[in-house]
Amino acid sequence: MKERAGTGPLRRLVVLRHAKSARPEGVSDPRRPLAPRGLRDAPAAGRALAEADLLPDLALCSTAVRARRTWQLASAEWGTPPPVRYEPRLYTADVPALLDVVRETPPAVETLLLVGHNPGLEDLVLALAGDGLDDTLDRLRAKFPTSAVAVLAWHGTGWPALAPGAALLTWFRVPRGGAGT
Repeated sequence: MKERAGTGPLRRLVVLRHAKSARPEGVSDPRRPLAPRGLRDAPAAGRALAEADLLPDLALCSTAVRARRTWQLASAEWGTPPPVRYEPRLYTADVPALLDVVRETPPAVETLLLVGHNPGLEDLVLALAGDGLDDTLDRLRAKFPTSAVAVLAWHGTGWPALAPGAALLTWFRVPRGGAGT
């Protein structure tokens, strides 16, 4: 990875909100499965990341069933998925908690994927994005729906230095898969 003088390598934080979930009666929130639309959209998110050459070096995924299944379906679209760590702190996390988890990322990781939940993920992206390319920031502020993917880029010496306003929102998509979505 090319470095700019004194600023460190380009790092990317890829944020994926879990795909659409079902709400079966009697099932606790952490155990909710994906809905049929989610089963179609999660692979579409994986394909979109592969096509945009935004595959991570490491994935951190919430332990909730809908997030884990989103990760499984999205990463199945890649030749060789990266290592994944299932992180209970990502479930219901707010911005400070999410930043704590991100800042623990090993320095060798240049592209990190978070798979989790709203409102925390949306709030994190908005907190970190000092600016956005084109209309990405405006579109994200309007809505960060299920299966949405946001990519933040920044130059830094390590993940502990990531701070609010320090990143550029470079990519925002809401991949959808198949008919009936």
